[in-house]
Amino acid sequence: MSTYYLFRFMTNVWALFAVVFLAIYTANLAAFMITREEFHEFSGVDDHRLAKPFSHKPMFKFGTIPWSHTDSTLAKYFKEMHSYMRAFNKSSVADGIEAVITGDMDAFIYDGTVLDYLVAQDEDCRLLTVGSWYAMTGYGLAFSRNSKYLQMFNKQLLDYRDNGDLERLRRYWMTGTCKPGKEVQKSSDPLALEQFLSAFLLLMMGILLAAVFLLLEHLYFKYIRQHLAKSDDGGTCAIFSLSVGKSLTFRGAVYEAQDILRHHRCKDPICDTHLWKVKHELDMAKIRIRQLEKDLEAHGIKPTQTKYAPSFF
Repeated sequence: MSTYYLFRFMTNVWALFAVVFLAIYTANLAAFMITREEFHEFSGVDDHRLAKPFSHKPMFKFGTIPWSHTDSTLAKYFKEMHSYMRAFNKSSVADGIEAVITGDMDAFIYDGTVLDYLVAQDEDCRLLTVGSWYAMTGYGLAFSRNSKYLQMFNKQLLDYRDNGDLERLRRYWMTGTCKPGKEVQKSSDPLALEQFLSAFLLLMMGILLAAVFLLLEHLYFKYIRQHLAKSDDGGTCAIFSLSVGKSLTFRGAVYEAQDILRHHRCKDPICDTHLWKVKHELDMAKIRIRQLEKDLEAHGIKPTQTKYAPSFF
């Protein structure tokens, strides 16, 4: 049984499934391969978004620790920014870092060395230091005047710097548990079956609907056709299925009968033997007729053209 609109329907379902599957796969593949770290790229404390906080909408939330060296520097050189950030200042460095992690603040301004150390200690790599340092001041140790240890300390410090021990100490203490490679792996999850579930559901619904139509068509040919043929000329049913519509017309019935005869097979050996015998006799008769036609043509007699009925064996 060949169907018409049912065949088109299943073709469209497969095409739609392929389009949806390809779109989902392409989108997830792009998201998997292209990952970006979202953060505010400030150039430093003199960035116009920080130095003039009211010029940017929405305004950034940032702060520092009151009465610290950073706070006094901002109060001296960035009065507008210092006045704005008072509402977001924290009492300790730990509170400021926690506010940035939870999203209560967009940035925390403090000593660069301390921030570098805390960023390196974050296991989940959720922190990042951005921008250049506004001012650089060195650290020092105080000795009593004319101390005998001053020259020894300076010499040893220069030796550490020359042989690389000072850099190794810095790396040892300033490098924490944050692994950038580990963060990149966490940024994208592998493609899962759940992401393609909608495409497979679409395909399954199309297959089930087509199976229902095929079952209805089978029931029609087996039980309903002989009753419906008396009242329908095939036009209405042809909308649903071409084979259903053709089965209700005279020409369609003839085609169906011819198809049955062409594919007829005997169910017992005796019938099969008789069928082979009749077919053999028919073939021999055709050969004899062709031979007689050639003999007539050899004697100058043109035989009449005979049309043979098609054989269904």
